[in-house]
Amino acid sequence: MMNLDFYKGKKILITGHTGFKGSWMCKALINAGADVTGYALKAPTEPSLFDMLGLASQMNSVEGDIRDLEHLLSVFESVKPEIVIHMAAQPIVRDSYKDPVYTYETNVMGTVNICEAVRRTPSVRSFVNVTTDKVYLNKEWQWGYRENEELNGFDPYSNSKSCSELVTSSYKNSFFTDEYYQANYGVEGPAVSTCRAGNVIGGGDFANDRIIPDCIRAVSAGQEIVVRNPYSTRPYEHVLEPVMAYLMVAEAQYKDKSYASSYNVGPNDSDCWTTGELVQLFCDKWNGAVDQRASAAGAGNAAATLNKASWVNKHDGGPHEANFLKLDCSKLKSTFGWSPVWNVETTMEKIVEWSVAYLTGGDVGEVMDKQIGEFLA
Repeated sequence: MMNLDFYKGKKILITGHTGFKGSWMCKALINAGADVTGYALKAPTEPSLFDMLGLASQMNSVEGDIRDLEHLLSVFESVKPEIVIHMAAQPIVRDSYKDPVYTYETNVMGTVNICEAVRRTPSVRSFVNVTTDKVYLNKEWQWGYRENEELNGFDPYSNSKSCSELVTSSYKNSFFTDEYYQANYGVEGPAVSTCRAGNVIGGGDFANDRIIPDCIRAVSAGQEIVVRNPYSTRPYEHVLEPVMAYLMVAEAQYKDKSYASSYNVGPNDSDCWTTGELVQLFCDKWNGAVDQRASAAGAGNAAATLNKASWVNKHDGGPHEANFLKLDCSKLKSTFGWSPVWNVETTMEKIVEWSVAYLTGGDVGEVMDKQIGEFLA
């Protein structure tokens, strides 16, 4: 059983906290009694999970652009965080083709700025930079990439996150050393890790161009789910898998700097699914939940009249995206005794549970508290 007792009272600064993954992390840390500060732009979607949960009133939420170094430095100086988790990014592959300059500014110079803020803030003892499984030079092979494989993402998003890894490594070698910190601050340097996560899914994601949000939008509107590339294979995992892994790494290296490294965070091999298979699983779980509600509530009950789900293959020949990409997570498993908690089938049940509550006016925060408790147990 995992717990977050370590985080009670700890000063934590999270960039990108208004996003999907950041909202789940803030919710878990607030529940654990942490002193949470977030630095990010306004929530990137409408609706947004962050606003839906009212998280701004439960933490120190700072609106700021990761490209604005002076503002970022002022927040660090004011907060004096002990732990920093960097998740702010332009995270969408297709958007990176539309606006590569903004993608590189955010994902590369944003990382430079966060590293610089950490460098100038001796209170920071643990720093985790969150990147992506797409940082690797993808050779479309059938085995998982390990942390020592070559970094060279293909598209602007993936490549910019490869650059983010290199920036972090340079700062780690040049500045985040005990020698540098002893000479400048009279303290030990921070422990620094990067975490590379696979495709994250879960309740409350409203992003464009992601398959689960597309599914929810379609069933809400009574439309077929359009799948543009049903044959691409991805490692899918519930959002709590990487969130809790990041917190596990941040805690471990806070206590013992020998844990600082780079780690893949992904599902077991059995949870590498094609997009088409994933959407069919969603339809099966969704339609089962709809039938169950209708049966329990009785005919004519408005809460039971959710639309059924179906999908159609409409490959659009869009910009290049990897057909197959898998991570080898042996390092995380052997170092921490870690293993994924929920497989894709259980994950989909959790997504459907959240989404049914959302579409029928239920308490989604209560659902999240329940799911966080189940995950930790």
